[in-house]
Amino acid sequence: MRKGEQTRVAILDAALDLASRDGLEGLTIGLLAERMQMSKSGVFAHFGSREDLQVEVVKEYHRRFEDEVFYPSLREARGLPRLRSMLARWMEKRIEEVTTGCIYISGAVEYDDRADSAVREQLVHSVTTWRAALTRAIRQAQDEGHLRADTDPGLMLFELYSFTLGLHHDARFLHLPDAVQLTRDALEKTIVSYQSNGH
Repeated sequence: MRKGEQTRVAILDAALDLASRDGLEGLTIGLLAERMQMSKSGVFAHFGSREDLQVEVVKEYHRRFEDEVFYPSLREARGLPRLRSMLARWMEKRIEEVTTGCIYISGAVEYDDRADSAVREQLVHSVTTWRAALTRAIRQAQDEGHLRADTDPGLMLFELYSFTLGLHHDARFLHLPDAVQLTRDALEKTIVSYQSNGH
């Protein structure tokens, strides 16, 4: 990796850390320059604008999310084992982010009404990609006979997604000590409620 590329990666890493803590809107070129011990123009040389930087941070977060959650799950057998793996790894990521913050969740709050924002567009694309992967895993579990044929993938996705959002809220905002276990129990109860007989 050339020095310029190494610097860009280091800037992005620091930006991701700052955005997780302060939100995407809290990410400024000034803060980043200070963290990197660089000039503002030095940071701008790698990212044309603050919005470009924010978009790249969302892309990098998504890339890491897929590396940690999605791709390892593909090693599991198609159907319920793969879906369970995706959910378990997602839960681990959420638990970790109780202390660091989640860019998808904070970004959704920051950009929910910013229709013309490139950052919102990238956030929506990333979250939609993950939701599509979960829906595909649910359908495959149906195809394999692991979930009942009458399972509504959209409803199941809504339930599973809502529980992980609830975990973030109860653990990070309310600091409820039983949030993680309640979420695990709710996820398991939901999966079992959709399982076909014998699975």
